[in-house]
Amino acid sequence: MVEKKYVGSLDQGTTSTRFILFDQEGQIAASHQMEHKQIFPKPGWVEHDALEIWERSIEVIDKTMLASGATAEEVAGIGITNQRETVVVWNPHTGVPYYNAIVWQDLRGKEFIDTLVASGRAKEIQRKTGLQVSPYFAGSKIAWLFNHVEGLREKANSGDALIGTIDSWLTWKLTGGKNGGVHITDVTNASRYLLMDIETLEWDDELLETFDIPKVALPEIVPSIGRVYGHTKKEGPIGREIAVCGILGDQQAALFGQACFEEGMGKNTYGTGCFLLVNTGEKLCHSTQGLLTTVAYQEEGKAPVYALEGSIAVAGSLVQWTRDNLGLVDSAPEIDKLAETVEDNGGVYFVPAFSGLYAPYWRSDARGVIAGLTGYATSAHIARAVLEATAFQANDIFHAMEADSGIDITTLKVDGGLINSRPLMQFQADILNIPVIRPAVAETTALGSAYAAGLTTGFWSNTDELALQWQEKRRWIPDMAEEEREEKIHFWHKAVDRTLNWVD
Repeated sequence: MVEKKYVGSLDQGTTSTRFILFDQEGQIAASHQMEHKQIFPKPGWVEHDALEIWERSIEVIDKTMLASGATAEEVAGIGITNQRETVVVWNPHTGVPYYNAIVWQDLRGKEFIDTLVASGRAKEIQRKTGLQVSPYFAGSKIAWLFNHVEGLREKANSGDALIGTIDSWLTWKLTGGKNGGVHITDVTNASRYLLMDIETLEWDDELLETFDIPKVALPEIVPSIGRVYGHTKKEGPIGREIAVCGILGDQQAALFGQACFEEGMGKNTYGTGCFLLVNTGEKLCHSTQGLLTTVAYQEEGKAPVYALEGSIAVAGSLVQWTRDNLGLVDSAPEIDKLAETVEDNGGVYFVPAFSGLYAPYWRSDARGVIAGLTGYATSAHIARAVLEATAFQANDIFHAMEADSGIDITTLKVDGGLINSRPLMQFQADILNIPVIRPAVAETTALGSAYAAGLTTGFWSNTDELALQWQEKRRWIPDMAEEEREEKIHFWHKAVDRTLNWVD
């Protein structure tokens, strides 16, 4: 029998797809990454081409396997982690989507959500799902599809349409597609639909009726860890037979990859968006501060582990926007160099409410502003304000998290692409007034789903073994006077106020 040397993670994100092979020590053996198109049909609408994402997935798996020299027999399994809330609807007989994937940032479900809020059902739905009633979540996007794609509801009822988040789409394609593909979603992704009961972990019939979504089209909800969902096919596009097992939505995967297995442990991911999660154990902690209750993970046969989450829509994507739309820099790393040419933001504050404000405000009427501009301000001050915007948003969530959980968070583990920004990480430590810690393996989202696959297949024995692998690489220590910190937070909140009520 061939020794299992690796476990793989297919990490499908908002702007790119990558495949990483990890070895027994949790170190990266090989990887490949590819971007995909961002489609903006109207203001507030964001779409992806689901077939392009699938083609990128095939290619990154193939190139990583070839680069590593690994055989299929040496790979214990492939875990999946994915951009959450992004919805795909497809024909199970042809494997062709009926419509572009509607991305988590998309706001087209707002009108439907507004009618729900007006009906007075928001608190009931929040209690049932743990979520804010917002167009951010998958439910309103699915409702929009059924209301606007001609004949789709009829096709769904007759078994001619399947719907799911990106994890469902990729699992179905990996395990055979139209030739026997498995239609599932794990509990972490299911908990982001606004359709699942957060206690029973099942689709809620009353909510399905409210959203007018046929259950027959939805995926089966399965545990994140402990079950092999199917296998890739030798005769399929992957060309290799490997177990598909271990699914975690991207932010839960980062929590898992940061070894936050105990109650009170938390992390912040700085990616396209920004997401702070804290493990609350097996107890449900309903938020009074505008946060979300979500499933952190579930092992087969065990009670689910829950988390509190705060979500920021625009973080790394603001750096991209500054590069691509403003042309302020030619590459993302240049924004650090420009920001570091000045000592502070020069009184400039940037609130990137491009598609409203998420936690803890939940204001879809907000739109972005740059406040505090004077003749003194330069492009360097704007660059610094761009970076600081993410830290200020994280600070708002951090304090809401402490208030909800009753936990004093004394350090913050961080991951994601923006942790490469020195000025941002130092400012984050300064504004939170606690140490910010970067792990040795920064690709914690991919590592989390690899851990889930590895635990499922016995590649790793338990979470205690995984916790021993986690190592610190760097720590940023706060170095800002309290008076300066309070002044900056005060002006940040004034800038946030300016974004509100922009959309009637």
